[in-house]
Amino acid sequence: MKLDSEQNTFNQGLMNFLDTSPTPFHACQNLLTRLLESGYQHIREEDSWAQSVSKSVNSLTGKYVITRNDSSLIAIDFSGEKLSDTGFHLVGAHTDSPCLKLKANAEIKQQGYLQCGVEVYGGVLLNPWFDRDLSLAGRISYRYKDGDVQSCLIDFEKAIATIPSLAIHLDREANEKHPINPQNDIPPILLQLSVSDEETLETLLSTAVLENNHQLTEIQNINILSHELCFYDTQKSAIIGANDDFLCSARLDNLLSCYIAAEALISSSDIQSKQSNVIVFNDHEEVGSSSTSGAAGNFLTSILQRFCHLEDTNGLAEENLYRALKKSNLISADNAHAIHPNFQQKHDKSHGPLINQGPVIKINANQRYASNSETVAEFKNLANQFNIPTQSFVIRTDIACGSTIGPIIASSTGIKTIDVGLATWAMHSIRETAGSKDILSFHHLLTEYFA
Repeated sequence: MKLDSEQNTFNQGLMNFLDTSPTPFHACQNLLTRLLESGYQHIREEDSWAQSVSKSVNSLTGKYVITRNDSSLIAIDFSGEKLSDTGFHLVGAHTDSPCLKLKANAEIKQQGYLQCGVEVYGGVLLNPWFDRDLSLAGRISYRYKDGDVQSCLIDFEKAIATIPSLAIHLDREANEKHPINPQNDIPPILLQLSVSDEETLETLLSTAVLENNHQLTEIQNINILSHELCFYDTQKSAIIGANDDFLCSARLDNLLSCYIAAEALISSSDIQSKQSNVIVFNDHEEVGSSSTSGAAGNFLTSILQRFCHLEDTNGLAEENLYRALKKSNLISADNAHAIHPNFQQKHDKSHGPLINQGPVIKINANQRYASNSETVAEFKNLANQFNIPTQSFVIRTDIACGSTIGPIIASSTGIKTIDVGLATWAMHSIRETAGSKDILSFHHLLTEYFA
């Protein structure tokens, strides 16, 4: 069955977001823009919030968005009810994806080619990175002339690099065994140098800074000081399959969940919710979440605490925060492993989620996922009310289980949490696949959760 018009429209919005968000910085910028267009007010952590946040009697009102490190984001829509009476409904996701990140001193010149040394960020499936049309994007910090240090986002957009495979003629066992050495085998090739060529990586980066800041005029006055840059595949996202069953794209893990959750929060703004609604999107999940902008940092707790202090000036803010957290719920939204028809043996026979068969509840006895019997029951009950099917995933007992931001937030805040995600193939590949028909139904479910 082909996609209907509502599904197609929503998926096209998602695909545009995926294509324009090659790094967590760009994803955060795009989400911020979308929320501002939808009536959210951007408040900064370093500012006083006393005059910025609206209040009526003993409760907060309005819609606010806060970013940290340009790569993590929290948005909240206050219900107008007292936080300690109603709590929060939260959806959490992460903005980062496994990739190849440029090293600090990345330039390599050998055999007449300019290459870049890279670090492997997160659990990258390396084989698919070969023979792709790669571009480079991220954040650069620089000084212009004798001025202050500034930062900007850059995106070359066009393909500027490739990692060519070694020909089968030179590696006859490539199809039988092909271990990849991440230090030696994957430095991307950017260009071929001529005898008189003085092209350097810094020149390329300085040019990108110049093109992204029209106030700068002279490339020789740009001094690159540091960068956080990621290579990415320039192939656009696409709906594929004879019946348009699949959406293929880079960074579905986990920008798919970020987009769906943000749009659900925006859609729910027209509904008078009893509780205040929150989205929290953290960076650095793929490398353990231990950073200022990661889920193991204090971003979420500090923001919720500050709002509770603004709401209550009678010295009970801390107690009211704990009361609010106790009445709160978190859906940790992160992709789930769809059963692969060619590798069925990699799944437990009773827990093989199918693409386009509804969101997947992720369960692990060792708390790699934060779901428990109560949060699972509540989620299933909500889905049943709107005739949205759900599935369950439990990893094979002889395979190590991955994790999410769910257990991290649950353990630090005490919020009741469930781990849920859409079934996905090729997770952590340069190009992943999810169900085109799952996406809108998950959006509707999260919208009802916020209602």
